[in-house]
Amino acid sequence: MPLSKSTPREPLHTRTIECAGYRRADGLWDFDGRLVDVKEYDFTGRLRGTVKRGEPVHDMSIRLTLDDDFVVRDIEAVTDAAPFACCPEVAPNLASVKGMRVDSGWSLSLRKRLRGVKGCTHLTELLGRMGTVCYQTMLPLRRGRDATEAGPPRLLDTCYAWRADGPLIRDRFGDHYTGDH
Repeated sequence: MPLSKSTPREPLHTRTIECAGYRRADGLWDFDGRLVDVKEYDFTGRLRGTVKRGEPVHDMSIRLTLDDDFVVRDIEAVTDAAPFACCPEVAPNLASVKGMRVDSGWSLSLRKRLRGVKGCTHLTELLGRMGTVCYQTMLPLRRGRDATEAGPPRLLDTCYAWRADGPLIRDRFGDHYTGDH
């Protein structure tokens, strides 16, 4: 169902985030993400000069490499467009996520590790979004392995649909259902 018809309006800013997941020949997983911001008007900044309508204000990409346990094994970041010349210099700081596990709390952990002068708001946002793509890519291919792991389903209580007292858990994972029986 589409959104309701809006009142007349003028487009000003568009942020596009694209993410894709890949299984590598060596058994690891790659996740490529890209964040692009464009304005629908020309503007002039003191440090970058004139940015034309449709020209990226931000154009940033990340490749995140994980193992089967969702542990970050490598990361690469590139900034092709940014408002300030120094922005690409932060890319090496993202190496601090190596060894982290993409799981519940991923985005919060990223914000703590890459906060302030240690990181870039845009790259941190992109990494957070990439976490869900990791799950969407890897979980369907790991179902057999996850079914043999002890404990509750990995996604239990991570959202409304996966809540412990909901019908999904009742019907598929009854041992972990906490609602009325």
